[in-house]
Amino acid sequence: MSFDLASAPWLRALPRSGEPAELSLQEVLHSAHLIAGLSLPSPAMMPAVLRQVLLPVVVHALGTPRSLQEWKAWFEQDGFSSEQRKKLVAYLEQHRDRFDLLSDRTPFAQVAELETPKGETKSVALLIPSMASGNNVPVFSCLTEGETLELRPADAALWLLHAQCWDTAAIKSGAVGDDKMKSGKTTGNPTGPLGQLGVVMPLGRSLYETILLNLPVDYDGQAARGVPQWAREPATASWEARPARDLLDLWTWQSRRIRLVATDTPDGPRVTRVVLAAGDRLTQTPSIEPHTAWRHVAKPKAGQAPRYPRRHRPGRSAWQGLNAMLTLALPEDADGVSTSLLLRQIGELYAARCLPANFPLRVATYGVEYGNQSAVVEHVMVDEVPLPAAALAADHQDLSQLLLEAVTQADRAAFALDRMLADLRRAAGGEPLPRDKGNRPGEVLLHALDPWMRRLLAGMSRQPDDIDVLEAGMSAWEEVVWREARRIAGELLAAAPLTAFGGRMKKAEKGEKKDVYRSATADRALTGALYKILPRPAEAAQERQAERNQTSSTSLKEEAPV
Repeated sequence: MSFDLASAPWLRALPRSGEPAELSLQEVLHSAHLIAGLSLPSPAMMPAVLRQVLLPVVVHALGTPRSLQEWKAWFEQDGFSSEQRKKLVAYLEQHRDRFDLLSDRTPFAQVAELETPKGETKSVALLIPSMASGNNVPVFSCLTEGETLELRPADAALWLLHAQCWDTAAIKSGAVGDDKMKSGKTTGNPTGPLGQLGVVMPLGRSLYETILLNLPVDYDGQAARGVPQWAREPATASWEARPARDLLDLWTWQSRRIRLVATDTPDGPRVTRVVLAAGDRLTQTPSIEPHTAWRHVAKPKAGQAPRYPRRHRPGRSAWQGLNAMLTLALPEDADGVSTSLLLRQIGELYAARCLPANFPLRVATYGVEYGNQSAVVEHVMVDEVPLPAAALAADHQDLSQLLLEAVTQADRAAFALDRMLADLRRAAGGEPLPRDKGNRPGEVLLHALDPWMRRLLAGMSRQPDDIDVLEAGMSAWEEVVWREARRIAGELLAAAPLTAFGGRMKKAEKGEKKDVYRSATADRALTGALYKILPRPAEAAQERQAERNQTSSTSLKEEAPV
């Protein structure tokens, strides 16, 4: 059996115009400028496909731009040139035997003849976190472990790449030839390398632009790009714990030893079983990792790295993490976050006018929260937001500060609503909600503001240099925050019991002032907080009141008797 990823269709492409279609790797690269994106069974497969296949093929076959101006020349081509396409065809032909998914000798991203001591195989559902397999029993799995799952080679290839990047941790089956196996098992396996990051990936208008935006520029031609896994000796069951040697080693990291077991059916080859064992362990995330923001610790504890990847938090939108995306540099003696290598590079490209002033940059975020010793997947976090490229440039920090101000305002308004709920509960004779329980009005506000924040980001991307437009956008944003916060506050007041109107006396300690919790004071406190958080609506209200007072005064003078 054979399934050549270079020439057989397995990537479902969404063209910028026309109907979706499954294309081969070669076809995807040749028509990358005509493809808006890829339609994949799981959104988290996008960084896996880019890092494990598309980017390494381009880098190893064509190299990377040596300067910002060379990057600009690639960008303005709007697609790989005819010469570059010839190189890509020749490259895929050269490595064709290593791109055969079902090869008996060198299967792609697998180990030929991999087997356990007892010759056991498991259902291919082991590769799919949303399906029941072993200790992983999702509530809404469409299959039980006793049922047979058949995957087309195209789908099996995608889930294979997904496992190499996101697989769960803990115990794995031992493999013949693994000298670290004990009692038929290997323990202490970490998650896949992307499972240890909060992935941040820039996206363009086409797949071609996305590939370019994810290529680090090799300024001096001395960067260690290395070779991908298919250009090295085929992997064996043996594995090691080590740092990444170079960029292509990192991108095509083989965190698992896998063998897909396929059978012939009337509909063609189908993958039904799999052998999955321990693979190489990445000892630390290297500084060359381009797809993550970083957290810095000025005084790390013993054994703690001073710089490590920042992970995404479940339940939070990507725009709530704008601080990490927009912080270009951090003093060495300070705690905090800094943006990814690629987003910093986009700021440099914008400053060098290698990108259009109104380039519609999008940033996608991917992450997985694991549970129960990282052996199961609890949450998959995927989001995408527009982001003004100008905000990443060192000479446009005013725009960056405006965006961070908007995010801070949303968070502070949400906190003020949560505090109002706590005061209303006290006024009714109760106690505030525990920190980790209950539905909070602040979360309701953030959810209501989500489409408006995305609209604000998209609007600032179109005219990043027009101060009047930016200020108008911020004024409109603050009006929305004020309106939504007051709407949710009204619902809280309407739901409060009558006893909250009369209120309850606070138990004051010796020397403390006696306060009374009432619904009216809770509402007044919220209004005061909103006036401080949202200065533009407050100033506009004061101006309108001054105009009304002036109009009223003029009218009285005109009506006064002579």
